[in-house]
Amino acid sequence: MKWYLKVVRDNYANFKGRARRKEYWMFTLFNIIFLYALVLISAALVSATDTIEFLFLYFIYFLAIFIPSLAVGIRRLHDVGKSGWFYLIGLIPFIGGIWLFVLFITEGDKGPNQYGVDPKAPNTSEIENIGKPLIE
Repeated sequence: MKWYLKVVRDNYANFKGRARRKEYWMFTLFNIIFLYALVLISAALVSATDTIEFLFLYFIYFLAIFIPSLAVGIRRLHDVGKSGWFYLIGLIPFIGGIWLFVLFITEGDKGPNQYGVDPKAPNTSEIENIGKPLIE
């Protein structure tokens, strides 16, 4: 859940930098869970009240989450050393979606690349504490 909140709250429209595989896929997992829950709740409310206004809940959620979904996808592409424009590969019939999926599951570049530092790299405070006892 923290990865979902990190994307939505901290990096809502951040298209710069890199996103780890874990960040992207945990965001995607929770996004799918929330979408299914919202569809089920909306469908139950529509069938109970015989009005279709509750289907707009799904539409509002989709509009709210569109920008963060795009941003985390682009940052994920940056992690493998590709431009955000590679996201448009998904528009190619049949092979485009497969190619994009492969890029999303590929391990990111080790070390810094043109889009930023490695998000898996330990920060300097962790490097300075290597070999020191945890409890003093």
